[in-house]
Amino acid sequence: MSNIPAANSGPVRYRVVHETHYTYQFPVTLSQQYLHLTPRSFAYQQTESQAIWVDPQQEHLLDALDYFGNHTRNITITESHKELLVHAESTVLLHPRPGLGQIKGSMPWEALAQMLQQIRNPATLEAVRYLYDSPHIQCGSALAHYARDSFSPGRPLLDAALDLTQRIFDDFEFDDTATEISTPLAEVLKGRRGVCQDFAQLMIGCLRSLGLSARYVSGYILTHPPAGQPRMIGADASHAWVSVFCPQLGWVDFDPTNRCLVQTEHITLGWGRDFSDVTPLRGVVLGGGEQELQVRVTVIPASEELAINSPAVHA
Repeated sequence: MSNIPAANSGPVRYRVVHETHYTYQFPVTLSQQYLHLTPRSFAYQQTESQAIWVDPQQEHLLDALDYFGNHTRNITITESHKELLVHAESTVLLHPRPGLGQIKGSMPWEALAQMLQQIRNPATLEAVRYLYDSPHIQCGSALAHYARDSFSPGRPLLDAALDLTQRIFDDFEFDDTATEISTPLAEVLKGRRGVCQDFAQLMIGCLRSLGLSARYVSGYILTHPPAGQPRMIGADASHAWVSVFCPQLGWVDFDPTNRCLVQTEHITLGWGRDFSDVTPLRGVVLGGGEQELQVRVTVIPASEELAINSPAVHA
């Protein structure tokens, strides 16, 4: 796990490859899939290129924006198949974010909580949608109690958020067998184990339980191979972290899984209230029986000359 990074001095370019491979017990005669696989462009990130290949090829395709402004793609496959491959490739340019020095001196967290209650305040109108319960995040006294060790009276908002980020990392253990997508936050808080999705939603629940706006961010993180070892293709994974609303700086991102203030090693796919709003791929199939799923993700700095072959199918 990484320590808190210093602000990067310049932009960084990455290539991201995300492959999702389903194998079915019986033929699938109809597949309809909803994709969040196009990285989002915003102040700190520019998506320079993006392509998605599907095998078997889709018969119908619709690109759109969801309620939160994320790029989506709906595909329909009518060809009978026992395997489905969705292969997405992107090139993104990340720009420097506010560093530790820049997040100091934010407003007291209680003042923001009061401001967010003023529904007609134009400065907070967009943030209010991330203030309340959502399908996977239910606020409550237990989450508020855990958060208050970081959010002491009068403490600056972002200083407290960073402390909460560090405490979750210290208090919880990464364990990819401990939870499922549907595991309630109360069980995560009690068991003190989980994965990045759990830690992100736990932190969001803590913040919302104090009356603060926080959103769930889905994307990728650059991983570092052991010294002297080459980067392994397909060995990375999807990632999740937290974005906290601050009127002075906008949205500031924290990663409780890695105990850090997000800088230029996190690539954003999209954001929403929780995991259910920005799942990379979900859908329904007719037929198929039991299924097996394999996901391969590779994040490559542009400075590394690595060749990755694209599948011989076309969008």
